[in-house]
Amino acid sequence: MRMGVEVWPVNTVHFSNHTGYETSRGPLLGAADLRNVLQGIDERGVLDQVDAVLSGYQGGADIGAMILEAVALVKVRNPAAIYCCDPVLGDADVGGYVLPGIAEFMREQVVPAAQIITPNQFELTCLTGLPVATIDDVLDAADAARGLGPDVVLITSVVRRDARPGTVEMVAVDGAGAWLVSTPQLARMFTGSGDVTAATFLAALLRLQDLPKALAHTAAVSYGLLAATDALGRSELALIAAQDEFIRPSHSFEVLRLR
Repeated sequence: MRMGVEVWPVNTVHFSNHTGYETSRGPLLGAADLRNVLQGIDERGVLDQVDAVLSGYQGGADIGAMILEAVALVKVRNPAAIYCCDPVLGDADVGGYVLPGIAEFMREQVVPAAQIITPNQFELTCLTGLPVATIDDVLDAADAARGLGPDVVLITSVVRRDARPGTVEMVAVDGAGAWLVSTPQLARMFTGSGDVTAATFLAALLRLQDLPKALAHTAAVSYGLLAATDALGRSELALIAAQDEFIRPSHSFEVLRLR
């Protein structure tokens, strides 16, 4: 929204806080509730204005199936609309954190319906079954992920043994090529950084219609936000304090074409 995108959120949970804390309280919304919300939006006759659908964490197969229904309905109303899936499955430092069967459902049904996916390194391996330790591994796994159906794959947090020490990378791949951007690696980990990255990348790609430029903007925004959060000593992302990073990033990073 800070980047000027009109957003119609359909929340799948209503929690007191994110799940990076020891406890969180509040309800999971059921698929029937979400269908009612979607129906209400559709009754306003506005789904033909939707350029893209973005989804993140999917707590169960019923929610995933409902998201696919929503995507299908939006595409009926606007055939040019695209679906960007952040295939939330886990992370390298903690492993998987979704219910049994979600990874398979994501790989077999959700990802094939998406035009864009934004997995982290751990999730890319979950989706493809391929190791991701070198840049060649990253590209092979990204190609395998594209083989599942998406046009664009953004790997959001690549840490590989053949990279410069103290860096973390993003790699974007489509049918025209592959690009890499490297940023300094912060010592702390932040819950929600993948969500920010996926949303920023989708908004930038919609606006710029240029994959390497969207990658550059996403890396600059993500690093600027996390660096500001780190400087403030906060555990919650400094989305308000650092809001200008989304439109005028304080850092810029060179994008390298890999092929």
